[in-house]
Amino acid sequence: MTRFWEVQRVSREGSLSQAVLEQLERRITSGEVPVGSKLPTEGELCNAFGVSRTVIREAITHLKSSGLVETRRGVGTTVLRNTLAESRPAKQISATTVEDILEVLELRLILEPEAARLAALRYDENDQRSLESLHADFLTPRATQSHSGSQDFAFHRAIIKATHNPFFERFYEPLSDSVIPRSKLLSTDIDIEAAQRYLYLVHEEHTRILESILNRDEEGAHKAMFQHLGRARDMYAKYRG
Repeated sequence: MTRFWEVQRVSREGSLSQAVLEQLERRITSGEVPVGSKLPTEGELCNAFGVSRTVIREAITHLKSSGLVETRRGVGTTVLRNTLAESRPAKQISATTVEDILEVLELRLILEPEAARLAALRYDENDQRSLESLHADFLTPRATQSHSGSQDFAFHRAIIKATHNPFFERFYEPLSDSVIPRSKLLSTDIDIEAAQRYLYLVHEEHTRILESILNRDEEGAHKAMFQHLGRARDMYAKYRG
């Protein structure tokens, strides 16, 4: 057994993905897992840490958002660097804008996890086609050049629509794409490279939300949406003072 495999199996207390992430991140940044090497497969990591594939995928997603690794189909996950790169979409944000963003996220954290849960229970074929199409559009060149705010909002609005509760729609619709934090950022403040990494993180989180909804996993959908918006809230809170 190689030194890399001598990991600590994580306990059931706290965030499992965070516990896995911390160990993987420490091994990469210390140089124990060198740049250019490949991480073990998802299955091997599951066995080493004693966790599910979902937990491993969440940890790998955060490694990618930090610029430490990349994952390519047929190749696996490769270490790109051994120093953390920020995945914050802007160099700076005004205090007023930060507070506005956090207040909107506070509201969304109440509304949207429940909407995702209801969508998992109630979506129909039309909803599925819409959600899959919007998700696929998120990382198109056009979307990434515009920081994908409108595509992001369209995906979340489609989830609201999939609740088949007209009052959810009436409440959400007036918010428009200004509900997406990135739409409030000044172009001069955006860090293009970090913003690209951030978009890939958002896309990965949308993937988990979509998979839970389409699997009719109501609790999984609720949790995935809450984690998605909660992570955004925590990240934007770092821009305070």
